[in-house]
Amino acid sequence: MHALKKITTVLAALALGLVAAAPAQAGVSTHCGTYICVMTAHHNRFVQDITVRTKDGLPGKLRSYWGNFHSPEVTAASHRWKVGYEQAGSKLVCGGLERDGRSIEDGVCVSI
Repeated sequence: MHALKKITTVLAALALGLVAAAPAQAGVSTHCGTYICVMTAHHNRFVQDITVRTKDGLPGKLRSYWGNFHSPEVTAASHRWKVGYEQAGSKLVCGGLERDGRSIEDGVCVSI
């Protein structure tokens, strides 16, 4: 019985060590609409970059926005904006596409 208690204690300590060493929600999140996909690399609410690309490969005016960050429009089929800061209350990273002066798709968002 004494040996079983030691084994249980060791296993519990190892489990706590693994939980403490796990990274907190780091990754890449993606969401696609009909015409565009929005991708973001983030660690919790710290957004490292935002990429918006067209699904059909044709260029248009792409933009991204997240909290106080609003990117300039670029004419491309895919573009990456480096952000590199945190906004505590901002949970959606979004993108939009405009072609020939018309909004083709807007509000395609990734939840972080």
